[in-house]
Amino acid sequence: MKVVGVDIGRTKIAAGCVSGGGALLASSRIPALSAEGFEMSFAQVLRAIESHLSADVAGIGVCAPGPLDPRRGVILNPPGWPGWRDIPLGDLLREKFGLPVVIDNDANAAGLAEFRFGAGRGFRSVLYITLSTGIGAGIILDGAIYHGRTGLAGEVGHVSVDYRSQVICGCGSRGCIEALCSGAAIAAGYEFDELTRRLGVWMGGLVSVLDPEIVIVGGGLTNLDGLLDRLRATIPAYTVNPYASTLPVEAAALGGEVGVYGAAAIALDALGRV
Repeated sequence: MKVVGVDIGRTKIAAGCVSGGGALLASSRIPALSAEGFEMSFAQVLRAIESHLSADVAGIGVCAPGPLDPRRGVILNPPGWPGWRDIPLGDLLREKFGLPVVIDNDANAAGLAEFRFGAGRGFRSVLYITLSTGIGAGIILDGAIYHGRTGLAGEVGHVSVDYRSQVICGCGSRGCIEALCSGAAIAAGYEFDELTRRLGVWMGGLVSVLDPEIVIVGGGLTNLDGLLDRLRATIPAYTVNPYASTLPVEAAALGGEVGVYGAAAIALDALGRV
């Protein structure tokens, strides 16, 4: 048994065929063409899926930027995707391919992938954080993605760490960690020491709330020299959790294919095969 996983990004659509045991059997990447509107970019999604279909494919998993509704499989209004407003992507794909389809936020899916196949194997509660152009999280509690009341849990990038800040986030709030510590913030000239301290303070708060068994950090900013060591040193000083000094803080293991693995993981979970 195998599934097709599709990672819809702003500039590329990655897809692959993944076995029930988590082996990536084949993968591909094509341009997303997101700026050219829904019809063109949706055709690219179909093309990506079709390139990996075979008779023994049991389902399709799709991860995409939020906001989206994972329960209904509806893409709500992702920035940078003109025409993708209130799109019932799950229904469209089920009608096209006649297979079960599961859709989730890209950070949620990546967190589940690391939990199933990567650095989170052997743990039950995982906090996956992606540090890239933006900041997001996948929260895995007792082996399952935590979606919250409306399916929008995990938007940790929009936690304000300085409500008096002059920095306005893209969401409209002041001092969000995404506005202060993402790749875009680095490009704007923020100092590395201040960036890592802010991240450590913010992560300490998340540890106080969630008490995870492991924190996994992915995304392009993990390549910054000494980042994980600085976070390991800072987090215990900014959480009430007295065991934080023993908390593993590790780099993500699945690299650039984490989106495909994540999309496959949500499909395999839904099929009850993992």
